[in-house]
Amino acid sequence: MNRHPLTRLARAATFALTLAVLAACGSEAQEHGSLAPAQVSVAPVVSRPVAHWDEFTGRIAAVETVELRPRVSGYIESVNFREGQEVKKGDVLFVLDARSYRAELDRAQAELSRARSEAALAGSELARARKLAAEKLISAELLEQRRAATAQAESGVRAAEARVASARLDLEFTQVRAPIDGLAGRALVTTGNLATPDATVLTTVVSLDPVHVYFEGDEQTYLRYAESAREAGGPGARAARNPVRVGLAGEEGYPHEGVLDFLDNHVDPRTGTIRARAVLDNADRRFTPGLFARVQLVDTREREALLVDDKAILTDQDRRYVYIVGANGTAERRDVTLGRIVDGQRVVESGVAAGDQVVVSGVQKIFFPGMPLETKPFDDATVAATVAGSR
Repeated sequence: MNRHPLTRLARAATFALTLAVLAACGSEAQEHGSLAPAQVSVAPVVSRPVAHWDEFTGRIAAVETVELRPRVSGYIESVNFREGQEVKKGDVLFVLDARSYRAELDRAQAELSRARSEAALAGSELARARKLAAEKLISAELLEQRRAATAQAESGVRAAEARVASARLDLEFTQVRAPIDGLAGRALVTTGNLATPDATVLTTVVSLDPVHVYFEGDEQTYLRYAESAREAGGPGARAARNPVRVGLAGEEGYPHEGVLDFLDNHVDPRTGTIRARAVLDNADRRFTPGLFARVQLVDTREREALLVDDKAILTDQDRRYVYIVGANGTAERRDVTLGRIVDGQRVVESGVAAGDQVVVSGVQKIFFPGMPLETKPFDDATVAATVAGSR
């Protein structure tokens, strides 16, 4: 029985608290209702065809990469380049000990001289044999023997000439030359070490201009580009040379232009992607093989897109949104998914519709969604003059 007064007291307290909350809400509603409309400038969401860019990540690669190996064995006598320097095709980078190869060339040349002497002697004997045979002074059999000896001597000359050419080539191979123009790497074998044919990598040389950038696209993107190429009257995505733009780490946007020049012959069934390659000029040596690159690939077919002024885009933590003029002229928030910028206009993938009036200027005057708005068409020149006059 003693609980009844306490119960009545608790109910009374709850009722009083409820009245206080309702009063506060009513006061806040009156306060919002009494706010003057926010003066803002608006612009419509525009729908128009734009070129579509797809974005990828890739790596810069040299067009040519050569592992420099000796063609003959020998001890390294000298290294004739500075590691990391640019070299020209034909530059001597390494020199092997050539003494044994020079001696072999001398021996081969001596054998050639002897073979030529023997061939000359055989030729003279054949000439005499022909005169004697014409006078019936020797047998036909002896004449044939002289002919065979001459042919054999001439063959010996040709064999000796081949040995000289081989020895001269081996001697030339003791000077290891750059096979391409490019950038030399680290000397992997230094003076005094033994280098053996095909097994020893002396250094690497990579070409510098132009360069390739490799990237991979998913099969849906590949099919879309193939369809665009066919609609344009081309043979398909594989032969299309679509424009490409590239940006490096730390660069704004995609300042470098290139062109697609290769598409792989299959889609990787494990990843569902296909490898593509673009070629870029590198006369200023900005690109180094192995660098990370951001790649934009343009679709040759334009498609409809929704665009709003980029100044209308607002940020809330990790979300992007805009204010549009909603029902009864009030502010309505719309979360949006953004695309790229086209001529100062931002492509909006979702969140708005064509014709929506988007608040471009004066968004700082909107304190909450549902706030009444007083709108006027957005004029970029007027806004700039107002900002300049307030400074």
